[in-house]
Amino acid sequence: MSVPASDKKADLAGPGVSTYPEVEKILPDDYRSILDPKETQIALFHLKRYIEDNLCKELHLFHIEVPLIVTKESGVNDYLDRDGSRTPIDFPCGLGLEKRMECQVVQAATKWKRMALAQLGMEAGEGLVTDMRAVRKDYFLDHDHSAYVDQWDWEKRITADMRTLAFLKDTVRRIWKVIKGAETMIHGMFPKLKDPRFPDLPDELTFFHAEEILDMYPELPRKQRETLLVQKYPAVFIIGIGWVLKDGYPHEMRAADYDDWVTPTVSEKGQPMHGLNGDILVWNPVTKRRHELSSMGIRVTKDTLKQQLELTNQLHFLDLPYHQAILNDRIPLSIGGGIGQSRTTMLLLKKAHLGEVSVTVWPKPLKEICAKKNIFVLE
Repeated sequence: MSVPASDKKADLAGPGVSTYPEVEKILPDDYRSILDPKETQIALFHLKRYIEDNLCKELHLFHIEVPLIVTKESGVNDYLDRDGSRTPIDFPCGLGLEKRMECQVVQAATKWKRMALAQLGMEAGEGLVTDMRAVRKDYFLDHDHSAYVDQWDWEKRITADMRTLAFLKDTVRRIWKVIKGAETMIHGMFPKLKDPRFPDLPDELTFFHAEEILDMYPELPRKQRETLLVQKYPAVFIIGIGWVLKDGYPHEMRAADYDDWVTPTVSEKGQPMHGLNGDILVWNPVTKRRHELSSMGIRVTKDTLKQQLELTNQLHFLDLPYHQAILNDRIPLSIGGGIGQSRTTMLLLKKAHLGEVSVTVWPKPLKEICAKKNIFVLE
């Protein structure tokens, strides 16, 4: 039985479960946090320190400061999806100015980081990592989507010969090594986290192209495909997110002006594929759901930028300063991504809800569900 096209289209963007009765069904009924609130805060400190330090070691990065606010005219804010469904917070700024600046709260630092590589004079093989905070007001707020976003946003300068699938995979493996190492470290600090109900993360993750996953589950929308995949392979990296697949839809909507999702590649089986980007997804044994940890990729060149903007009918973006900098070779080639801090620590600490590891706003219906389910949400 085929799935209506409307179901596949609705699944392309706009994360979240979409209704609170559905969230109530998803959250476990027999939940008991392994760590108490005080232990959780101690564990969070050590996890975040370990992950950032070891990302720097594995990827040759160093920590820098990152903006919370940018000007609208700079074009460096992240619109997340190319359908315009998630827009940043806009506000006037600068009391006493004849014309106040039009500013925005960042949704991610994806584009800004690439410009920072040039500002800091980074050499090929050198990179930066930030403790990025953002606001994404257009999320449906559920157990693993928050309006407040915290990420290790990182970016690394590369050369043209490094823009390959092999280099992308090597980088992903290094990131996974850090996440797996963080799990081992925190189990040493808190042995009770090594709970037989919840299997350890695998030592290695498995790579799949988006085209391959569609061939495996051709009738299913994206989230259902991912769910079945991570139940079989509990940690995966999905390559080529943004390219339109043979069913007429991309695996998921992806902005056209940072990750490269058009470059032709070849799978390990010799099949023609597309894209030099992807996501790390795992199976979360507490929530029993797919769980995204990171989105990353090799960034666009001036040629692939134009190609992707043409495909998405957004060529007018080329007039913005960030896009002009790419077209005129004023910012370097790079690879980069974001690793969700609360998403990752929630997973490693066996938590059922983001609100157990980060402090933000949650709607009353969700807080009532959490109280009923014995989930301690920080406020």
